Amino acid sequence: MTGLLAAAVIGLGAGAEAQNLIGEVLCGAQDEIHAKLARQFGAVKSGAGLRGPEAVMEIWTNPTTGDWTLVQSYAEGRVCILAMGEAWEMMALDPKASGL
Repeated sequence: MTGLLAAAVIGLGAGAEAQNLIGEVLCGAQDEIHAKLARQFGAVKSGAGLRGPEAVMEIWTNPTTGDWTLVQSYAEGRVCILAMGEAWEMMALDPKASGL
């Protein structure tokens, strides 16, 4: 996944390489970006967590290619792609091993 993915998702140009953070944050409508991540890039929401009362951090991954996208969703419906990369590896949570 390269900056080209971000360009396709948002419709803007981005020159960042897969292992680097996106040079600028790309934002758009939640429904549109989520649909494009799923339909066009085979990504599924793999995890999410609250960042505060108005924002949720999401990890979207493509289980076939290992590409990943870090997305921040806001309560009013705006979504921003913060970072992209490759070689995502799912890890099972073992509460005993992690000390939780």
